[in-house]
Amino acid sequence: MAVFLCLLIPHTPPFATIREDTGMQRIVVLTGAGISQESGLQTFRGPDGLWNNERIEDICTPQGFQRDPLRVDRFYNGLRSKLSTVQPNAAHYALADLERAGREERWAGQVTIVTQNIDDLHERAGSHNVIHMHGELLRLRCTHCHAKPVWRQDCYPQTPCPVCHTPSLRPDIVWFGEMPYHMEAIGTRLAECDLFVAIGTSGTVYPAAGFVDSVAGHADTMLFNLDIPHGPSPFDQVVPGPATRTVSAWVRELLEK
Repeated sequence: MAVFLCLLIPHTPPFATIREDTGMQRIVVLTGAGISQESGLQTFRGPDGLWNNERIEDICTPQGFQRDPLRVDRFYNGLRSKLSTVQPNAAHYALADLERAGREERWAGQVTIVTQNIDDLHERAGSHNVIHMHGELLRLRCTHCHAKPVWRQDCYPQTPCPVCHTPSLRPDIVWFGEMPYHMEAIGTRLAECDLFVAIGTSGTVYPAAGFVDSVAGHADTMLFNLDIPHGPSPFDQVVPGPATRTVSAWVRELLEK
């Protein structure tokens, strides 16, 4: 498949090259940190990333939690507090609109969002079909009874599980060295999709890096990212620019066809 590098011109969406013959019945959308960054959330990597102030092995590994659970709890308490101050942006709402159009049969398609993000911005925008492969910031996991309660307040090592009442709670986050969630379900969606779209991520970090390769031969692929990747891209179409602008234009064009 050819690679189309599209520079977005206002009011002229460059998306006509993508699979008009199928109507894009099944779309899998992978979202990364870039889409949430446009709502005001810090990314983990990058010049202003969260890892600049914390060591990954101290905050985002099972071993770090065993050594100093209070430090880890305080870190995620801070993220939870920050999340409550931000709102979904235009890209989140556009994806929710596309999913809703499919449910209401205003558009002949269905959307599955696979997100690497741990926030709830997709859900708050109105998306229902969301798979969190790295867990959810607003859930905890009990290491004793395995309950996963919704949690919006602070948590500390002595906080009891609301189900079994033991102080065995940890963030329901996939840490380094742990297996991402829902990989079987994600694989099924990828095998069935007609179009794979990555937004706010380079798609170069595994396991997500394998997604675009896994759909080669049966699905078209698009990348919406702020920066243009260096060298050849595995995506058929690359659309640089902020997701709030590019994704909104793409969805608007789909729904107007």
